[in-house]
Parts: sequence; structure tokens; C-alpha cells
Amino acid sequence: MDRYYYEGPVMEFNRCVSTRWRGETMATSEKKARSNLIYQWKKENGRVPTCKIELAGKVRLKNEGGINGRVSV
Repeated sequence: MDRYYYEGPVMEFNRCVSTRWRGETMATSEKKARSNLIYQWKKENGRVPTCKIELAGKVRLKNEGGINGRVSV
């Protein structure tokens, strides 16, 4: 599993509700990481699971010590 992070705007029903939110998660893919981060934001901000939340920026890979030959961020 890789560590992913996000820092950027959060959209709720196409309206910006947070201009600069930060979150980190462990996941097997970028798609799963995005899903985890959205869930994390919903829990922190008291939203119901059916609420439409989007992360407007890019979910990035964060490596610790160059694991798997990748350069650390």
C-alpha cells in the first residue's frame, strides 16, 4: 500500500465549501485514496454518506524514504 495525500479545495454539490483542506490516507490505488479522503472529509465535517463531495485538486503519492524506488515528496 502507498501513502497518498491531498491539499486543495473541497466541493459540495459543485460549491466550494473548503478552499484548502489537507488529508492523508493509505490505499492500494489513487482511486481508492480519493474515496478514502472524501470519506475522511465527510466524517470530519459531519456530512451524511450520500452527500456529493468532490476533491477539485490532484491526489498525490507521498512516499516515505523512497519506497519502491520512488523519490520522496
